[in-house]
Order: sequence, then C-alpha cells, then structure tokens
Amino acid sequence: MRQTRYFLKTSKTAPSDDVSVNARILEQGGFVQKVLAGVYDFLPLGLRVLSKIENIVREEMNAINAAEMFMPVLHPKENWLATGRWTGLDVLFKVKSQHGSEYALGPTHEEIVTPAAQSIISSYKDLPLAVYQIQTKFRDEPRAKSGLLRGREFRMKDLYSFHADAADLENYYNGQVMPAYEKIYQRLGLDALLTEASGGTFSKYSHEYQVEIESGEDTIYVCSKCRLAKNKEIFEAGAECTNCGKTEWRETRASEVGNIFKLQDKYSSAFNLQYTAADGTKKTVLMGCYGLGTSRVMGVLAEKFHDDKGMLWPENVAPFRVHLLALKGGEAAAEQLYQDLLKAGIEVLYDDRDASPGVKFADADLIGLPYRAVVSGKTVESGSIEVKKRSEAEARLVSADKFFDYINKNQN
Repeated sequence: MRQTRYFLKTSKTAPSDDVSVNARILEQGGFVQKVLAGVYDFLPLGLRVLSKIENIVREEMNAINAAEMFMPVLHPKENWLATGRWTGLDVLFKVKSQHGSEYALGPTHEEIVTPAAQSIISSYKDLPLAVYQIQTKFRDEPRAKSGLLRGREFRMKDLYSFHADAADLENYYNGQVMPAYEKIYQRLGLDALLTEASGGTFSKYSHEYQVEIESGEDTIYVCSKCRLAKNKEIFEAGAECTNCGKTEWRETRASEVGNIFKLQDKYSSAFNLQYTAADGTKKTVLMGCYGLGTSRVMGVLAEKFHDDKGMLWPENVAPFRVHLLALKGGEAAAEQLYQDLLKAGIEVLYDDRDASPGVKFADADLIGLPYRAVVSGKTVESGSIEVKKRSEAEARLVSADKFFDYINKNQN
C-alpha cells in the first residue's frame, strides 16, 4: 500500500480528552479516530489490526466446532423483559421508534441466541451445540475515558454453548474453550492469566482472562506457584489456591481481555428452551457463554507493546509486516523493492511521500510495524538495504539479494 494513497495521517499532538496510553498512541498513529466518548472510527490501518485479531479468534472458535452466525444489534423489548434485564441492566441502551415500539441496542446476545436455538434444539440428539458471532455491541457506560478499553460501542466475540447436562457443559467449558482461549492469547502475543471471579447467580466461579499492565483497571492476585489468579472481589488473604493449594500470592494490576461463564439454565428457563431426553421426558437445556472483546484486545496490545516513540506490534497482528521508506536517491530502487514485496505476498506499507527522513523515521516508529526497510542513494550505491526491527535499537545493512531471506528468517 502506497502511503500517498492511503487514508492515513499521523499526528504529533496527543488527544487532550483521554490520557490512556492506547488512546494516545492509536489516535496519533492514525489507527483510530474518536467520534465521541467511547466511540471510534477504525481507520484503514486500525481495521487491519482489528481484522487480524478477529481472524485469529475465528480460527480457534472454528477449531472447537463452533459455528459462526451473525445476530442483530436491534433487539425487541419483549426479549429483555422475559429475562428481567430491561430494567435490571443499567448500561442498556434503549431506543424508541417513531412508531412507538421500544428496542434495546445489544450489549450481549443471550436474549437473541436463546430464542434462536428453540427452532434448532428439540431432542438430546441435537446436543451439544455451539454457535458464535463477532459483532458490534453497545453499553451506556457512564465513564468512557480509557480509549478502546471502555467503549460505548465496541467489538466482541461471543460464543454460546448448549448442553444436555452439567457434565457435558463442564467438559466443553474446561476441555475445549479454555484451551482455545489459551491458543488465542498465545497467537496474539499476550500472556493472559486465568483468573477466578465471582460466578454470581450462575455458579461458584466464572473466569476472566487478565493481562498484567501497569495501568490496568483491575487488581488481581496471582498464585506464586501455578499462576492461577483471583479477582480482588473474591480474594481473601491467606486463601488457598484452588488449583495447587498454595497460599502465597502477589498483587498486580491487569486488564481483562476475556470472560467465560456457565450460564446454567438462567436464559433457557426464561425462554422455555427444552429438549426431549432419551427417556422421553422434557428437560431444560444448560448453557455457557464465552466473551472476548476484540477491540478491547487491540487497546490492551497498545498498552502492552509500545515505547516512548510509538507502537511495537506483534507480528501476527501488525497491520503490515514491512514499512518501506524511500529516501533521496533511492526512489527507483524502492519502487522496485515495493513491487517485489507485493509479488512475494509480503504485506508492505510504502512511504513514498515527499517528506524529510526525520518525518518518515518518526512515523515509522509511531506506527510500529515489525520491520523498517530504508532505500536511499547510499544504500543503492552499496547494493544493500538498511533494515531495522522495530523491537531492536540498531539498524543493519543487508545485501539486496539477501533481503527476503533476512525478512523470512527473522519472522517472529
């Protein structure tokens, strides 16, 4: 992609109305643009990151036999009345049409997916089933001042599973979803801690996935031996770890990147979602739900992987792999390298602007692609390309005929 033709403009000025790191870097780097508090445009550069995050999530959901669907944002009031959440959920956006009908803008989709399952599930032979979506959600947050970490409009993957009994729900929850989440975070470059949280009315525990960040919104306690964590709300000093039995904990700050719950029969009972068992009796379907905020993950990545110059994107989610800079005297060679990169299937952002080297270097650091390749009159003269990994301090000269070998060999 040529930078002169890309919908991209960086900024030297940090946003004045949000002090969070992710808001500052992502806005200055041209990844997102604030529309109003908690609502952002994902500009082309940012959308590439978000799409890569969501594709990783999608691949791992498909791998555990969950089928993707797409549910509406606009929900009938009646569904939310049925579960008691029309008045019981304080962040619910409510909309009244000119015709008098009332709707909710979905912050979550239990009120939609459960009725949808009624036409699919009738017998024990239909179970278990799992379905997921990646959708835009809405929450009427009172304080939306943390960039992508606390949005009023945000992206979310939500998976719902349906089971005949508690044992089957437990097996899917622990045996399939937990490993899938671990794979997702590994692929995203995040060390996410499995964290016990209150299960509320559903069960003794639900689970969050938390990433340690100095500016994190949550306080968690991490077991010194096995790294299982506990949320502050359920932690008791001196308590034994439910995984290994140790009583030594360290306190840390973290940001949540996912949560999973055993819903049991809360929503299936509200909508009378039942199945006919093998003995001919009617039984209530049990459910689980598994959330992962994909736009929030992008914000956490920005909080986790940056320095004082800008972003350092993990390679799996970087919008492009190589940032190619053409400097004076290297324009023709840079153009040829750009074409060669495209032919090789390597994602490249080509800075072909008429701008000073200082401006180009600063923007390359701010945007934070894994590799910066510089072609100038000097490098052309020596038959080389100046290559710098964003995560390293020093650049190196690589022979032009070895450039592709170097890029491929040093892939993260």
